[in-house]
Formats: sequence, C-alpha cells, structure tokens
Amino acid sequence: MTATCSRVFSTISRIDMSDPSSWEGKVFLTFDIDWAHDEVLADCIDLVEQADVAATWFVTHETPLLARLRANPKFELGIHPNFNFLFNLQTQAGGSAEEVLERTMALVPEATAVRSHHMTQSSTLLNLFRSKGLTHDCNHFIPMTAGITLKPWLLWNDMLRVPYSWEDDIMCIYGQQQTLPDISGLLSQDGLMVFDFHPIHVYLNTENLQRYERTRPLHYHPDELLQERFSGSGARGWLLELLRSSH
Repeated sequence: MTATCSRVFSTISRIDMSDPSSWEGKVFLTFDIDWAHDEVLADCIDLVEQADVAATWFVTHETPLLARLRANPKFELGIHPNFNFLFNLQTQAGGSAEEVLERTMALVPEATAVRSHHMTQSSTLLNLFRSKGLTHDCNHFIPMTAGITLKPWLLWNDMLRVPYSWEDDIMCIYGQQQTLPDISGLLSQDGLMVFDFHPIHVYLNTENLQRYERTRPLHYHPDELLQERFSGSGARGWLLELLRSSH
C-alpha cells in the first residue's frame, strides 16, 4: 500500500525499533549545522519555526543559537563530530576519535543521535558512540534512486541505525544528471523518510555545488552571501516544499 502525502514530523530519537508506528507515516527533518554563521543558521531556524514542525539539529560548534534551539520543544539536538582531521594527522579537533567525540558531546551532553561530518563511521566508532550514551546513528545514506524501501535496524551494540535517502547537496549533484522526483512524490512512498539539509545550502538556495564552492569566501559574510542566493529551484525551495507538506 502506498503511503499518503500527509506525514507527521518527528525527531530521530523518537524512533523505536519495537514500534513501527514511530517511523511509519512520519517524516524526519534533520540539519547538519556545519559551522554555519549565526545569521545563516538563524535564517534556517526561522523557516522551520514558522512551519511549527519537529526537527533534529546535528550540532558542530558552540553558538548562542543553541539556547534558541533547546527552547523549542519540537526540536532535538544531536551531534555532528568531525573526524576528518585525524585522517591527516591533525589534532585541532582532538588528538583521538574519543577526544573529538567528547568535545562535541560537551556542546550537547543530552544528545542521543549522531551523524558524523562526511558520514565517517566504522565499527570502532559505533562502539565508541554507544559507550558515550548515543542510541541513534544516522550515518548511512541510501539514495532514493536505489528504489529501496528504508527502515531502521538494530546494530550489534544495541544502537539503532537510521538510514536516510535525501540530502540537499547530494540532490544538487543528482539534479545535474537526471530529473529528480518532487518532494510530494517522495512523501507518497512507503518506508522511513529522513531528509537532511544544511543551513548554508538553505541560505544560498544551492542548486549545484559550483555555487557553494564559488561563494566559500563569503560564507561568513551573510549580507554579501545573500546576493548570491539562487532564484530558481534549489535547497531553500526544496525545504519550503517539505515544510508546506505539514499543512
């Protein structure tokens, strides 16, 4: 049976493996904050709060806006640790995977959900996540083009793996290669439905990664960056389409 387009917004930590109703008929809106400038992040929060829907925000850094996010009972904060520096023997984010994780957890000690920057994962990291009290791992991307009906599954260490099939920057790449289904079409499909956005792409309304890369020098100059916002179909429009589905 095909699901209806009317899905209830929920947060990642509410997914319960023993209760399929905790994800069936739901939509999970997630954001990787990715060190966004406060004005860029605030713009994204504004859109979600105006729609009055639930969302999970994966945190990368300290910002006064964490207090605003925590104050919204429909929001939850997860963590978005960056292990990339370790691959290059750099220690600015921490000298070990555990130190990187502990520094990020210090920002959001209440977090139970994790998605690593660049989806970095391994069996060692998954066990480390679990040892720090994390229960929901969102590091598995299965593109919608695979035609697979998604659902969560339990890992060996009792963490719940929550796969996702839609990410704004990846859609920018796919969109240059093929015609993408619209959001309403996706919401009518069966299975777990997790969307991942980035505030920087929402602010820019990114339609291809060339725009993102070209504007890197402006990412911390929001007034100038605003002049580079794409006026056609892009990440901001996709988010607004998803948010409209809540009404």
